Amino acid sequence: MEKVKVGIIGSGNIGTDLLMKLMRSKTLEVTTMIGIDRHSDGLKRAKANGLKVIVNGIDGFLERPELADILFDATSAKAHFRHVEALEGMDKQLIDLTPAAAGPSVVPSVNMKDYTRERSLNLITCGGQATIPIVHAVNRVSPVDYAEIAATIASKSAGPGTRANIDEFTITTRKGIEKVGGAKKGKAIIILNPAEPPIMMRDTIYCEVAEGRMKEQEITDSIYKMVNEVQKYVPGYRLRSEPVFDKNAVTVFAEVEGAGDYLETYAGNLDIMTAAAVKVAEELAEIRLGKAAAGFAEAEGRHT
Repeated sequence: MEKVKVGIIGSGNIGTDLLMKLMRSKTLEVTTMIGIDRHSDGLKRAKANGLKVIVNGIDGFLERPELADILFDATSAKAHFRHVEALEGMDKQLIDLTPAAAGPSVVPSVNMKDYTRERSLNLITCGGQATIPIVHAVNRVSPVDYAEIAATIASKSAGPGTRANIDEFTITTRKGIEKVGGAKKGKAIIILNPAEPPIMMRDTIYCEVAEGRMKEQEITDSIYKMVNEVQKYVPGYRLRSEPVFDKNAVTVFAEVEGAGDYLETYAGNLDIMTAAAVKVAEELAEIRLGKAAAGFAEAEGRHT
């Protein structure tokens, strides 16, 4: 089966977990990992798996742009803006796993179909990927006036980037709850839990619907349908209990267990980001492969 070539910018934990997932994809061929630390475990693994390893960052990729049509940015917000600028004018698509929030915000199970032609797509935050689908599931049945989410993650799974961008996390997630989830007003909270052994990612999603618009059974059905959609690309995503209803409010408790590809299984907050990134890329690849097939058929028609 024909595949679309993809590359990873960033050889840290997230980039390396992406590598493990991409090697299983039926539509994506991971060809290169781009980093700046030639001694990183990610670049060593990439080289061992036959990928082209680039150690001078985006500049090195610009010398070999044929290596990938879709790129994953697993670096930092500051670096992401440089990468967007460097790729300007090229037929490349960039999937952003950083807090930069530069392009349209995408949650695969909610609004992926709206942004297949964009150059740069933003995956919001781990909390956004885990909770926005539920807010959307409620909102498509009963308008959500207010949504509040609390994402609790193991302290061990929060690296320097996460700790340095707590404010950005809350702001970006709140905006995603409103713009993608559909809530009129949103609020986001992140909690780093230092418990030993480390806990899995757990999320509390609280939604207040418009007065007199509560439809408990329809909302419950919509939530479970959405959970099934997310599980197609994040198998460890699940509810911890039935949705809880109280007057015009519904509360949902979810958790995310990581796949354990490279990261620990408790790091569901990181795993949901890499899994969502692969899903987005596969959707983009289907479009590219469809265009290529249509172009080939048209060319064949001219020659017959």
